[in-house]
Amino acid sequence: MMKTLSSGNCTLSVPAKNSYRMVVLGASRVGKSSIVSRFLNGRFEDQYTPTIEDFHRKVYNIRGDMYQLDILDTSGNHPFPAMRRLSILTGDVFILVFSLDSRESFDEVKRLQKQILEVKSCLKNKTKEAAELPMVICGNKNDHGELSRQVPTTEAELLVSGDENCAYFEVSAKKNTNVDEMFYVLFSMAKLPHEMSPALHRKISVQYGDAFHPRPFCMRRVKDMDAYGMVSPFARRPSVNSDLKYIKAKVLREGQARERDKCTIQ
Repeated sequence: MMKTLSSGNCTLSVPAKNSYRMVVLGASRVGKSSIVSRFLNGRFEDQYTPTIEDFHRKVYNIRGDMYQLDILDTSGNHPFPAMRRLSILTGDVFILVFSLDSRESFDEVKRLQKQILEVKSCLKNKTKEAAELPMVICGNKNDHGELSRQVPTTEAELLVSGDENCAYFEVSAKKNTNVDEMFYVLFSMAKLPHEMSPALHRKISVQYGDAFHPRPFCMRRVKDMDAYGMVSPFARRPSVNSDLKYIKAKVLREGQARERDKCTIQ
């Protein structure tokens, strides 16, 4: 099944099997949105704005194959536990963020990791899937120095020990330290193209969406067989009803395993 998105005069067709959702979780003020901002546009925002729930979408053309990555940047306050559970159920890859200078935020990541494993295990049992669970534990703000550190590296590494689908990174969204490397490893664990990492594709804006226009293989020049990434400026989160239908379809084995509502890039 193909999902179509329009960009200018270019119609983009993304196979449903190449559509993924990345969910970013963690306590408040740990830098979740800053990491997402680094991923999407390479910038760091100094001003803090509490996140309710932000939704982003990035579309890739990687050597002629189309991919779509939806990014759900969740609230650290999680006022609606049912919504957080739904976010976990619909997620394909996860980033759990804590601040290295906050023991409380690390404890929250431990709770989140346990909840994700429990929720996904329940879904896996109902769908009989053998899917793996790619996850990165991210200790942000390593630029603050050792004097402010409250979480030892060795303790954080225990959360990922023995799990080949889980990795730990200490990063700085502000200094852009280890952020690209973290995404590279996450996508590798998820068996996604490594060109989806921020440093490994050409970033283009929506007005240059013709770079995504499919052309016959024999007509492509060598330089066209590359990797491009484009952020959708008007992405809208699929409705709760759509997500519930998606989960129901997986449980009941109805429809395509990755069938979700898509939006249009205008």
